[in-house]
Amino acid sequence: MPELPEVEALGAFLREHAVGKAVKRIDVATINVLKTFDPPLTALGGLTVTGVSRHGKFLDINCDGVHLVIHLARAGWLRWSDSLSPRPPKPGKGPLALRVHLVDGSGFDLTEAGTRKKLAVYVVRDASDVPGVARLGIDPLGPEFTVEHLHGLLRAAGRAQIKGVLRNQSVIAGIGNAYSDEVLHAARLSPFHPASTLSDDEVADLHRVIVDELTSALTRAAGLAARDLKDSKRSSMRVHGRTGQPCPVCQDTVREVSFSDSSFQYCPTCQTGGKVLADRRLSRLLK
Repeated sequence: MPELPEVEALGAFLREHAVGKAVKRIDVATINVLKTFDPPLTALGGLTVTGVSRHGKFLDINCDGVHLVIHLARAGWLRWSDSLSPRPPKPGKGPLALRVHLVDGSGFDLTEAGTRKKLAVYVVRDASDVPGVARLGIDPLGPEFTVEHLHGLLRAAGRAQIKGVLRNQSVIAGIGNAYSDEVLHAARLSPFHPASTLSDDEVADLHRVIVDELTSALTRAAGLAARDLKDSKRSSMRVHGRTGQPCPVCQDTVREVSFSDSSFQYCPTCQTGGKVLADRRLSRLLK
């Protein structure tokens, strides 16, 4: 899933390549991708892209005051083309969900792999009209995200598992499954650690790691073409997506905990005192 660094990098790419250009038309290939009806999608035709911003994991394309807001979900992506095919796409064919044509012939496709279609597009007069944007918590790279603020969030979370708190978009906006794995590994914390029981020193260290991990990811992504961002993210991961491989810090084997529709990775030596956490999926199979 694209998370804060990748969405920010996509925004930077569009600011360089799309701002100042007018929208020629938008083709919808998968009708359920569009979550709003007023203003209509056709209202964007003829408007000029005046800015691109990010709200958590939402991408906000401002077209003369009408906003095209995109959430790429788990398997969505944005594919830019300097010379986009002018032919309207065939509905329901392949991964293409929506195509944005700009007047100079360039533009981008929104695609989504797999069968679980969650990619969402909104056309609104204000980004806060999107329910998911309105519910967002604090941006971890904003000036308001201080150690004291994080401490308050963790206290309010009670004994909720720290992994879930980091991923909760209503608490901290922009961190998903991958970067929460990386943050917890760097902070040497178990994903199941109760949020409110972290010491003052642990909270301060967690705050530092969150900012450092996201800032480093942004630095790696800077200047990359949209097509290269996925590989950059994948190659930089220390534990996420590396089940069975050696931890780059201690050489222990990276382990996985699987759920019905997701999984996370961690290092027992670095994060759980050598304890291997129960894999929920494997436990069910052994019963």
